[in-house]
Amino acid sequence: MRIVADTSRCVGAGQCVLSEPEVFDQDEEEGTVVVLVERPGGGELEGAREAVGICPSGALSLSED
Repeated sequence: MRIVADTSRCVGAGQCVLSEPEVFDQDEEEGTVVVLVERPGGGELEGAREAVGICPSGALSLSED
Protein backbone atom coordinates (compact mmCIF):
# COMPACT_ATOMS: atom_id res chain seq x y z
CA MET A 1 0.00 0.00 0.00
CA ARG A 2 1.12 3.52 -0.80
CA ILE A 3 0.14 6.71 1.00
CA VAL A 4 -1.20 9.47 -1.21
CA ALA A 5 -1.27 13.02 0.20
CA ASP A 6 -3.09 15.90 -1.47
CA THR A 7 -1.34 18.91 0.04
CA SER A 8 -3.80 21.28 -1.64
CA ARG A 9 -6.56 19.83 0.58
CA CYS A 10 -4.48 19.64 3.76
CA VAL A 11 -5.51 22.11 6.48
CA GLY A 12 -2.49 21.44 8.71
CA ALA A 13 -4.39 19.94 11.63
CA GLY A 14 -1.49 17.56 12.34
CA GLN A 15 -3.62 14.55 13.24
CA CYS A 16 -1.55 12.39 10.91
CA VAL A 17 1.66 13.29 12.73
CA LEU A 18 0.05 12.51 16.07
CA SER A 19 -1.19 9.16 14.74
CA GLU A 20 2.07 8.01 13.16
CA PRO A 21 5.07 10.34 13.59
CA GLU A 22 7.41 7.85 11.89
CA VAL A 23 5.39 8.15 8.67
CA PHE A 24 4.14 11.75 8.65
CA ASP A 25 5.53 15.20 9.37
CA GLN A 26 4.42 18.76 8.63
CA ASP A 27 6.05 21.31 6.37
CA GLU A 28 7.63 24.03 8.51
CA GLU A 29 6.46 26.87 6.29
CA GLU A 30 3.05 25.73 5.07
CA GLY A 31 2.09 23.36 7.90
CA THR A 32 0.86 20.82 5.36
CA VAL A 33 1.45 17.09 5.50
CA VAL A 34 4.79 15.60 4.48
CA VAL A 35 4.89 11.84 3.89
CA LEU A 36 8.16 10.44 5.25
CA VAL A 37 7.46 6.78 4.40
CA GLU A 38 5.42 6.33 1.22
CA ARG A 39 5.01 2.56 1.64
CA PRO A 40 4.75 1.79 5.36
CA GLY A 41 4.75 -1.75 6.67
CA GLY A 42 3.76 -3.52 9.85
CA GLY A 43 2.65 -1.28 12.70
CA GLU A 44 3.34 1.83 10.66
CA LEU A 45 0.71 0.73 8.15
CA GLU A 46 -1.90 0.49 10.89
CA GLY A 47 -0.99 4.00 12.07
CA ALA A 48 -1.19 5.26 8.49
CA ARG A 49 -4.67 3.73 8.10
CA GLU A 50 -5.75 5.49 11.29
CA ALA A 51 -4.33 8.80 10.01
CA VAL A 52 -6.23 8.43 6.73
CA GLY A 53 -9.44 7.79 8.64
CA ILE A 54 -9.15 10.78 10.97
CA CYS A 55 -7.76 13.36 8.53
CA PRO A 56 -10.27 16.24 8.86
CA SER A 57 -9.76 17.47 5.30
CA GLY A 58 -9.60 14.08 3.57
CA ALA A 59 -6.14 14.92 2.22
CA LEU A 60 -4.79 11.41 2.82
CA SER A 61 -5.63 8.15 1.09
CA LEU A 62 -4.13 4.70 0.57
CA SER A 63 -3.52 3.26 -2.87
CA GLU A 64 -3.14 -0.43 -3.65
CA ASP A 65 -0.60 0.09 -6.46
